[in-house]
Amino acid sequence: MTVKECYEQMGADYEGVLGRLRSEALIKKFAKKFLDDGSYASLKKGLEEQNGEEAFRAAHTLKGVCQNLGFDNLYEVSFDITEKLRGRDTDGCEELFEKVTEQYEKTTDAIRMMED
Repeated sequence: MTVKECYEQMGADYEGVLGRLRSEALIKKFAKKFLDDGSYASLKKGLEEQNGEEAFRAAHTLKGVCQNLGFDNLYEVSFDITEKLRGRDTDGCEELFEKVTEQYEKTTDAIRMMED
């Protein structure tokens, strides 16, 4: 799967990120690096431990990375959970985290199918 097809599959903004990074090779490099980004795991851990500070920081980081990489669908749900966690209260985040997980898996699955 090409980089553009990968972005289409995950519902991401390929043209927008191409405009910023100016190179498909750079897009691929940073998208592949996203697989090693720990912010999703930190968000999950923070929510499990009801650590609002850790969960907020992780959600905020995930949101920013997604915005930079043009991962629009994951960005939108990351934005929503970041705003919910802004007060550092993890109560009521389950449904939002399910949406983050769904988009995270869709995004990482598409990246894994990208040609090397």
